[in-house]
Amino acid sequence: MPAAPSATQVPAARGATAGTSPSSQLLGVTIGVTSDRRSDDMVATFTRKGARVVHAPTMRIVPLAEDEQLVADTRDVVADPPDDVLVTTGIGLRGWVEAADAAGLADDLLAVLGRARILARGPKATGAVRANGLREAWSAASEQTAEAVQHMVDEGVAGRSIVVQLHGAADEHQLEPLVAAGARVRGVAVYRWLPPAEPDAVQRLVELIAAGRLDAVTFTSAPGAVALLEAAERAGRREDVVRAFGSGVVACAVGDVTAEPLRAAGVEPLVPERWRLGALLRTLTEHLAANPLDRVLTAHGELVLRAQAAVLDGRVLELAPGPLAVLRRLADARGAVVTREELLAELPGAQDAHAVEVTVARLRGGLPTGDLVRTLVKRGYRLDVLETA
Repeated sequence: MPAAPSATQVPAARGATAGTSPSSQLLGVTIGVTSDRRSDDMVATFTRKGARVVHAPTMRIVPLAEDEQLVADTRDVVADPPDDVLVTTGIGLRGWVEAADAAGLADDLLAVLGRARILARGPKATGAVRANGLREAWSAASEQTAEAVQHMVDEGVAGRSIVVQLHGAADEHQLEPLVAAGARVRGVAVYRWLPPAEPDAVQRLVELIAAGRLDAVTFTSAPGAVALLEAAERAGRREDVVRAFGSGVVACAVGDVTAEPLRAAGVEPLVPERWRLGALLRTLTEHLAANPLDRVLTAHGELVLRAQAAVLDGRVLELAPGPLAVLRRLADARGAVVTREELLAELPGAQDAHAVEVTVARLRGGLPTGDLVRTLVKRGYRLDVLETA
């Protein structure tokens, strides 16, 4: 099948066939991956399941292990111990301790944290707290900073010194209620988000989404989602992207925090019940396997239609965009006759019925048997459909 214009396109695993095996769950599917960190795991998993992956990180996460400001902030925390510490991310706490260790401050930092009341923003942060020999006093069930902040405000923070290990995406305005309630708040940034290394790849991803040429796009961070929407805005394609997400392209976010900027833009993403990468992979795989763009039962096997491909009886059909568009229209008609004029409307730039005839001939050439598309003289074409699958 011709490669779509893409960022970094990873081909599907070879030898994948339809059925229930893991290598065929996503046969014919094309997925956009926007994450930088842990993206290799996602790409490998989707590829093993039969999908093609377009990888275009919309942001880069950069640890600040050698950052002078982080070391200075750590010295300040050691010299002026807080009453409370809010740990927002597991990777953030681990990075902070590693940076402190490199500066010869790890023992002092852990001692200070051990004397403070520690609050964690969910299980990952809790795991990192315990891995460092510390103990949390409370953990947010929603895994959201806002819940942790409200909990602290409700308990009373007037006159207390609070240190917040900032998330790379932290909106510091979320901490304003603590200040308003009388607390002294200091933030410690352990890593930061930077623009993508390949902005052109992100723009190509935007074009694929806007054109409906992806089955799904994954998001694992709120900054990554914001960056994709901003890239679409710069390209004048934001409305097209939002529309595509509402009409065929599945946006999948790892959790509600990541989903927030998408929802604010009018996109309702698929979100796993457990906000974990593994759950995202399972949830999206199951959703796409059960919900292709279309599925019909023909005289030659089940036909499954995807954004960039069609799968007939377990075989991915090598079809260019024109023939694929015609096949979709014929499948949608469920065996009814589709006129040449109607098919012409599916071929932007085509001028007359001759272009339709050429495209139908190319479609037949890409099928295991040309009998799947039947010609009705002076009327048009129809798909040899048995029934709706």
